[in-house]
Amino acid sequence: MTVEEAIARRRSVREFISDPPDLYETSQLLWAAQGITSAEGLRAAPSAGARYPLELYLACEQGLFRYEPKDHSLTKVEAADLRRPLADAAYGQSFIAQAPISLIFAAVYQRTTSRYGDRGIRYVHIDVGHAAQNVHLQAEALGLASVPVGAFDDAAVARALRLPSDQKPIYIIPIGRQRRG
Repeated sequence: MTVEEAIARRRSVREFISDPPDLYETSQLLWAAQGITSAEGLRAAPSAGARYPLELYLACEQGLFRYEPKDHSLTKVEAADLRRPLADAAYGQSFIAQAPISLIFAAVYQRTTSRYGDRGIRYVHIDVGHAAQNVHLQAEALGLASVPVGAFDDAAVARALRLPSDQKPIYIIPIGRQRRG
């Protein structure tokens, strides 16, 4: 599929079947978001000053995992299925709990504001937009469905995922195979 086709076909989907993305598909989604693309450590999504303030998590039935870009791996941070608490923290948007996986971006603002001051907050939000668009287009190219979610209680999401105090949740992307008819 060309980039143009992925852009034209991408739609927000809120109805998923329970069949999760396979290992290859999940790997591609994570790589598209924050994967290393050069020997210098540059990533798939641009970042202001290459500060890379984003931390990426994957929530699924098997628990919560943090993506490790340096070795393209996942580290389990919680064994419990947190999709329902995540949906509750997102004002009860039940499709988050129904999606087989959700990617959650958290920001460590200090990584960017230490260089750019308060303007760095804007840059972090731009960074997550780049990374999220990569995920949505990669999902489309893989035949998966996704939906951007920004409506959530930040503190409730941080509590549900037990995020470190320096990480603030800024974006949720439920992903799966679209329920048809």
